[in-house]
Amino acid sequence: MRDLPVVLWLVAALVVALAHTWIPAPRWLLIHLTLLGAVTHSILVWSRWFTDTLLRTSTDRTLQNRRLSLLDLGVLTVLVGVVGGWWPVTLVGGAAVLAAVACHGASLQQALRSSLAPRFGIVVRFYLAAAALLPVGIVIGVLLARTQTDPWHERLLVAHAAVNLLGWIGFTVTGTLITLWPTMLRTRMADDAERVAARVLPVMLLGTAVTLAGALAGLPRVSAVGLATYLAGLLLLAPGFVRVARQRPPSTFPAVSALGALCWLAGSLVALVVAFATTESWAVAGGRFTWFTPFLAAGFGAQILLGALSYLIPVALGGGPRSVAAATNVLGRAGIFRATVLNGSLLACVLPVPPAVRVACSGLALLVLASFLPLLALAIRSSLAVRRTPADPVAGRGQGTGTVAPTPVTGPPPGTALALGLVTVLVATVGGIVADGELAAAGPSAAAGVVATGETTVVEVEAHDMRFTPATIEVPAGDRLVIDLTNTDASEVHDLVLDDGTDSGRLAPGESARVEVAVVGRDVAGWCSVIGHRQMGMTLRIVAVGATAETGESTEPGGTEPGGTKDNAGPGAGAHHGPAGAGGSAGAGGSTGQPAPLDPHAVPGTGFVARDPVLPPLTGETVHRHTFHIRDAQVEVAPGVTQTLWTYDGTAPGPVLHGRVGDTFVVTLVNDGTIGHSIDFHAGSLAPDRPMRTIAPGARLTYRFTARRAGIWMYHCSTMPMAAHIANGLFGAVVIEPDGLAPVDRSFLLVQSELYLGAEGGPVDIDKVNAEAPDLVVFNGYADQYDHDPLRVDVGERVRIWALDAGPNRSSAFHVVGGQFDTAYAEGDYLLRRGTGGSQTLGLLPSQGGFVELEFPEAGHYPFVSHVMVDAERGAHGVVEVTQPGR
Repeated sequence: MRDLPVVLWLVAALVVALAHTWIPAPRWLLIHLTLLGAVTHSILVWSRWFTDTLLRTSTDRTLQNRRLSLLDLGVLTVLVGVVGGWWPVTLVGGAAVLAAVACHGASLQQALRSSLAPRFGIVVRFYLAAAALLPVGIVIGVLLARTQTDPWHERLLVAHAAVNLLGWIGFTVTGTLITLWPTMLRTRMADDAERVAARVLPVMLLGTAVTLAGALAGLPRVSAVGLATYLAGLLLLAPGFVRVARQRPPSTFPAVSALGALCWLAGSLVALVVAFATTESWAVAGGRFTWFTPFLAAGFGAQILLGALSYLIPVALGGGPRSVAAATNVLGRAGIFRATVLNGSLLACVLPVPPAVRVACSGLALLVLASFLPLLALAIRSSLAVRRTPADPVAGRGQGTGTVAPTPVTGPPPGTALALGLVTVLVATVGGIVADGELAAAGPSAAAGVVATGETTVVEVEAHDMRFTPATIEVPAGDRLVIDLTNTDASEVHDLVLDDGTDSGRLAPGESARVEVAVVGRDVAGWCSVIGHRQMGMTLRIVAVGATAETGESTEPGGTEPGGTKDNAGPGAGAHHGPAGAGGSAGAGGSTGQPAPLDPHAVPGTGFVARDPVLPPLTGETVHRHTFHIRDAQVEVAPGVTQTLWTYDGTAPGPVLHGRVGDTFVVTLVNDGTIGHSIDFHAGSLAPDRPMRTIAPGARLTYRFTARRAGIWMYHCSTMPMAAHIANGLFGAVVIEPDGLAPVDRSFLLVQSELYLGAEGGPVDIDKVNAEAPDLVVFNGYADQYDHDPLRVDVGERVRIWALDAGPNRSSAFHVVGGQFDTAYAEGDYLLRRGTGGSQTLGLLPSQGGFVELEFPEAGHYPFVSHVMVDAERGAHGVVEVTQPGR
């Protein structure tokens, strides 16, 4: 079955949607599994089928299967290459996809040439235009995987998406619906359809080309002109489509889905024209386009795919009109209801609704899309069952190929199904509002007993660079207040929370939301709840003009001053990282709930294994390539204590890099987290503006540096507030060995850091960070772990212990109880070399590192600690277990 790979791609997309928390780059995978996998495979199958049907040609099934196999293998290779960060693999996969599509286009061109005066040649020309555009999109996509620095990354991203969505998919869908739309409705095609289509094709081509040029040039308004031109081309077809629909209104799932998909395409184009035309900043325009992409993928791409397949697969299954009708009837079950729920849910997600509503409605949309898979299985079974059942002698007369016979209507009438679908979406929306309102109910009323005036004050507010603009809003007491909030930052996530519990929900770059206060009767305080943003001054004050003294004061949780607080972690904090820090964003909300249960006498469970403290050995590589995925992860940091950490590749500290002076490191950073993050390698010397910038969720960058000096170097997230990002797990070590470093028997690495525990299972407590009051000080991310699983060496072995103080705030005084260091190295130079001298402690400030060497004279248990003793008692403690050789 040629459509089986489509089912597999859709199943894979469903798995990613359900398990997105544990899968890297889930958004990217969802879009590409659906569009590059399922939709592209279907285009190769069905555009050829339509070509053969319209031109009365035939195709070599063996060659077609080879093209499809090459395509699917190429798509799979692209997915593996991009997610794994292996650009050569991505290049090979892209080349395979390009070759498959090029061969497909060549076969269509050959069919068109061999057909004598084809009546529907314009449809095939749409397919040829699409096949010519996809290779452009593929090349841009492969370059995009290689180019991680702005402004080119953002430009290529929009160019890639525009060419593939509007060109490859848009042209194919438009050309197909010229004939498929009236066929779905079982009515005649408009008389002027071919003539109009011939005028539309060059207009759409021009629009695509201008959009592409604007994207590559970084000119949003040029792209807006291109998008408007493309839309104008589509609108030329609209009168004919409407005339056909008036003859027989859409009432089946395939037809309603096709109509819904076209509405999403046209509506998205209108919104994008406005979004691009109203900004000169490509970062803002790119963010807006990125925000729309999932809706185009689901509302347009996925919906037209499932609608078309619901009509075409029964035809492909064959078996005569009875068999086709049976399969069509199954795939069309509850069609109006399903289409209404899908489109209503997606529309709700587009609107400025609370986060809980988006979760509920997106879940509904996913459920509707996923329902196609079991219905397809039932349709195939039904088709086969009908084939095995002898036909009624009269009803079966004339069985054969032809158009699909009308199928009996199942389920409620269309009007009832439409109403049920709308009610379902409404119930999900209300449920989300109620769930979201439980938090709002915890805050004091903003009305404060003031009588409503019936007037409304509307204010536009921008969230940008750790500030709300304007930061003060004056509202006549008793007015209703509407705040249209837009996140105009290029990479940070923000929100707005008011002290009455009203919450905008998290806004990605370019997103907007509406925050409403029914009656403003007192001063109201607002702030960004992303970790650290409020402390950096991201606060807002609503002043009730004319309120009485008794009702005019704002209140905030914890009794802080109206308008929020601002402490030492202001915009200038961490100024030595200026350009990187300037793009800061922080975590997914502060810790709430019960504090993490910290028991100093607790022990890990049975089978506990400490993080491997052995320094990874050097390899022969001189160019080290790595991909770091930033993930939010539930991590145990002490016995019975779990925190949500921000991690590089799921661990804190992150992966250890080990090399020599002169080695080059190429690190691809992929942000699979929920907020903006970054990375700063102290081991490299380069301008921080581009490689250390904050990247938004779903984005990636490539950081390339050459290690020119020896030492143990820290790397960390430099997004503001930096202390919070480091304290919550985004740090690690790079060891660059000095030339001529003597070999040793054992080499260990210990990274000291602090933990400021939030609620159990929650993220860092920013107030504790700012107060410099850690709950735990640990080696390699877990309190006292090497007490329970010691470092093991033999008597007389030479031992080197590399140490790094990752901070963010406290110094380290590394000491081995019962041992003496005969060699000490810190910050790129020796403090002590082997001889008669000795050292007892290696002192390190935050971000400093070095190593010590020693030999243990006899068997026993040698504790190692930070000799800042309160920190040793907080968890900076471990044991070296020394045994006689052979034991």
